[in-house]
Amino acid sequence: DEIRDCMLGWDITDFGSGRFDQVGLVVFTVRNGHPTLPQYGVKTYCEKIIIMKPGQHCPMHFHWSKTEDIINRCGGNLVFKIYNGTSDEKLADTDVTVSLDGVQKTFPAGAEVVLGPGESMTVPAFLYHEFWAQEGGGTLVAGEVSKVNDDNCDNRFLEPAGRFPEIEEDCPPVHYLCTEYPPAG
Repeated sequence: DEIRDCMLGWDITDFGSGRFDQVGLVVFTVRNGHPTLPQYGVKTYCEKIIIMKPGQHCPMHFHWSKTEDIINRCGGNLVFKIYNGTSDEKLADTDVTVSLDGVQKTFPAGAEVVLGPGESMTVPAFLYHEFWAQEGGGTLVAGEVSKVNDDNCDNRFLEPAGRFPEIEEDCPPVHYLCTEYPPAG
């Protein structure tokens, strides 16, 4: 049941946009505990692999609970646009301080931060961020190392988005997505 409960494995999303090539990504959750199920409490961490084609982006959002390190593993540049969040969950116009490879740097609100292969950024809770694979590079592979998280309830998108959109099946699945596993047994 851990695979289902902790949503391990493949995840493909267009965030409900219907435009996967522009707004979408592929995720493989390698490890994850669960924030509310005590039988998985020994795992306090999560690791994900994120795959994006040039031009694909993840919409502006923040996490209420999760702090994450995003590491550009290979394939091109990963670009972030960052804002602090306000108490009413809007974009703040204040300077943003983030950790890039362990070094604190401050940027104006809405700045674009470019991570080359091998570079990383720590994204704390309540930091609005949007990211994309920069045009002109190859398919990008990023890693995410974070606190345990539940993507069903820890994403606050600036504009309404569906984290796990419905998929119109046109053939039997070869590999199940993290939301499709059949019951155990």
